[in-house]
Amino acid sequence: MRQGCPWLEQALRRAVLVCLCLCLALPAWAQPIQAEQLVSAARQQVGVTLGYDPVYRRLDYPGGDVPLATGVCTDVLIRALRAQGLDLQQAVHEDMRAHFSAYPNNWGLKRPDRNIDHRRVPNLMTWLRRQGLARPPSEAASAYRGGDVVTWDLGNGLSHIGIVSDRRSAQGVPLILHNIGRGTREEDILFAFKVTGHYRFARP
Repeated sequence: MRQGCPWLEQALRRAVLVCLCLCLALPAWAQPIQAEQLVSAARQQVGVTLGYDPVYRRLDYPGGDVPLATGVCTDVLIRALRAQGLDLQQAVHEDMRAHFSAYPNNWGLKRPDRNIDHRRVPNLMTWLRRQGLARPPSEAASAYRGGDVVTWDLGNGLSHIGIVSDRRSAQGVPLILHNIGRGTREEDILFAFKVTGHYRFARP
């Protein structure tokens, strides 16, 4: 009976362990986010989400949501990403549990709140940046692609977030899929406010 090669078996075991560790370290959205699908999922909310309601609500976890007929600006992105298997509620909550001090302390919380953290623009900006998805904000329309995520400063301490459409205005400016108070719409507002963040789900 032939004896196995001990050093080879050990090397194979180590290789398997390394592969397992790498797989476990991959984020929940290890599969690439497709820009076209992101735009399509956001556009499907137009005419469905007709209202805006910032009231705090207790949500199921994971996969919790407010009624589809309403929501806030962040819900447009949350719902569109869930169509591709990325649950921002869970992703943001888990990252905040592990790195709470890395996130803004604008609300006086001492611990993560899975009901609301993912629905706050500053938290999403932090999470997107921590995933390596941030790009320099630009005043050039050509810098933005369909499926990109943009954040704005509306003034008076208000932030906003939306998804860049694959459609453009007559002036060549990409439209934005967002909910700024009248339900999900596709509008020419990219440069209507100060751009504070630009993100793309395609790592360089």
